[in-house]
Amino acid sequence: MEVVIRQHEQQCGATAADIFADAVTSGATTLGLATGSSPLSVYHELIRRHRKEGLSFAGAQAFLLDEYVGLPPSHPQSYAHVIRAEFTNHIDIDSGRVHSPNGIADDIFTAADEYDAQIAAAGPVDVQLLGIGGNGHIGFNEPGSSLASRTRVKTLTEQTRRDNARFFAGIDEVPRHVITQGLGTICDARHLVLIATGGHKAEAIAAAVEGPLTASCPASVLQLHRHVTVVVDDAAAGQLKNADFYRYALKHKPPQQKY
Repeated sequence: MEVVIRQHEQQCGATAADIFADAVTSGATTLGLATGSSPLSVYHELIRRHRKEGLSFAGAQAFLLDEYVGLPPSHPQSYAHVIRAEFTNHIDIDSGRVHSPNGIADDIFTAADEYDAQIAAAGPVDVQLLGIGGNGHIGFNEPGSSLASRTRVKTLTEQTRRDNARFFAGIDEVPRHVITQGLGTICDARHLVLIATGGHKAEAIAAAVEGPLTASCPASVLQLHRHVTVVVDDAAAGQLKNADFYRYALKHKPPQQKY
């Protein structure tokens, strides 16, 4: 695991965008995308590079981490809609190749299994973008999730619903259930890139990076993955005991070594 500490959010976004741009230009064809506030700086930078520098995603397909149960793709807060509005509608990827779980299927449990199989058939995902919740969740794998879990239906904690209520008219409109890629599914990707900014993420980042491997902090499963880049700003790195070493290691990387 490599921890990259930047001064502010825009620098974090540029670093994560570097990883995605390098992957795409090197031939990556399967991307993993996350929604929420943390990835926005990454998407803004990738859109800029597409428009100003000719970065092309025409040969790629993408898979979303999760989707609310009960929200149709046309709903403004469905992740199928959000990812298009915030990112993929602004680049040259084929909208039909941006895949997400079917949260309105008659049988959502079968839909979850089918989405997991679809990812496996197309994958592995070359590079997967992740955010992290204040309780350490990635995707919607809440504390207690199996570290080997596959794509499935999950019940959101009330804290997660409160955190997401800002996107809705109120907490009563936030769905209680989601289909989410499991931790095992996520870890099938070749390269995981987690981005977090702000002091409110500092405790979760410290637990994920330096804490014990435990289902109580689902993001700690990243410690088992062979290729993880954690990109955080100074505030989100505030509780890392080894922050000075991470800065030193980044400064003295071999010139041939990429993220």
